[in-house]
Amino acid sequence: MNSKPTIYHEKQVKELCALHALNNLFQTRGTYSKSELDTICSRLSPNVWINPHRSMLGLGNYDINVIMAALQKKGCEAVWFDKRKDPGCLDLSNICGFILNVPSDYKLGFVMLPLRRRHWITIRQIQGNFYNLDSKLDAPQLIGRSTDLIAYLKEQLDSKEKELFVVVSKEVEEKQLWMHQYATPSSRADSANHRPASPPNSVSSYDYRNRDAECLHLTEVRNCVVSRENNLQV
Repeated sequence: MNSKPTIYHEKQVKELCALHALNNLFQTRGTYSKSELDTICSRLSPNVWINPHRSMLGLGNYDINVIMAALQKKGCEAVWFDKRKDPGCLDLSNICGFILNVPSDYKLGFVMLPLRRRHWITIRQIQGNFYNLDSKLDAPQLIGRSTDLIAYLKEQLDSKEKELFVVVSKEVEEKQLWMHQYATPSSRADSANHRPASPPNSVSSYDYRNRDAECLHLTEVRNCVVSRENNLQV
């Protein structure tokens, strides 16, 4: 009988779901700290009174630029998954994990406020099975094997408000090994035939509600990041 795997699962504190998602991804306590993510915010937007990449109160609420820059420090890349594609094209053997962005209700104590926030969730494989490591869950949620994950991702991406980021090593991203090679040429050709605009050249030009974008690379954070206070925050 197989023993139950030991899974590191950080629970939600304040608005730190981005921090929890990163630590849950790497399965190690303290892989990242709040102070480290705050430092990244300052580096992305120096000399500003109100940093656009986190909450005005400094409680967290980090945006995608912070997550991407944090991943870069560990030699990883984040690729935005075009939901027009079938998740079946993903080569799971070359993927470290996934970070899913979903809408979230906002509560003040027990009172539900009429505000919509963004929430970051990690999905990754542990001892052969995939788990949802949402920091708002009481415990990791078993998704299942590869076929179960693909079905789960299809269901999640049916929502226009949800976005998926594929986390891979730098080498895998450079060689585009996160997609099955047999699917890559046809998928790209299909996208080229139906896409009215080219992929964005920087994070600043990317609108997360825009399906014309093909993908978003972590390395694009290096040169140009313009504030998007309302884009994809916890």
